[in-house]
Parts: sequence; structure tokens; C-alpha cells
Amino acid sequence: YIHVVDLALGHLKALEALARLDLQKECLTVNLGTGKGYSVLEIVREFEAASGKPIPYKVAPRRSGDIASCYADPHQAFTLLGWRAERGLSEMCADAWRWQRDNPQGYVV
Repeated sequence: YIHVVDLALGHLKALEALARLDLQKECLTVNLGTGKGYSVLEIVREFEAASGKPIPYKVAPRRSGDIASCYADPHQAFTLLGWRAERGLSEMCADAWRWQRDNPQGYVV
């Protein structure tokens, strides 16, 4: 997971890098992430803290095909772009909850 503001700032750093680097002969893939994996339970608990409301859940066995963990390694983003995620899970959940609370219909034009 990554905060949308960190993602946007990472995209801006990538655009700046495109302007200054000669990448005409190669294509680079750069992961933008925190470098940390979060469990579903950690996310539930952070949303409970952000909302002040309990979230019902039940623990079940891992499903066939589920991977144990998956997260982006941001090392290359820091090395090439000078970018690093600044916001953690609690800020991600608090900001997502606040936006949804204030915009229950989503983006309405």
C-alpha cells in the first residue's frame, strides 16, 4: 500500500528524471512503495482507529493461491529519483477514511 500523495510525488520525480536522463535506449521499471508489507488485520485496525468505529471481521485460513506477502522494493526509486514514501499506514487509512466520510458519493461533478 502507498499513500496517494506519495504516489503522485513519485510520479513527479519520475517525470523530472525523464527530462534529465537519456533513456531513449532503455526502459526502466521503478517501484513506488513503502518497502513494507501490511496484513489485512493491520489495515482493519488502522481503519478502526481512523473511523473510531469497530469493523467486524473473521479470521479464516489462507485461500489456495494466496501469497504470504507482497510489497514494492523502493530502493531503485530512491537511488534514481531521490524519492521515498513519507506516509505510513495510519496516515494512509486516516486520509482515505476522511476523504470517504467527506465525499460519500465519491467524485461527483
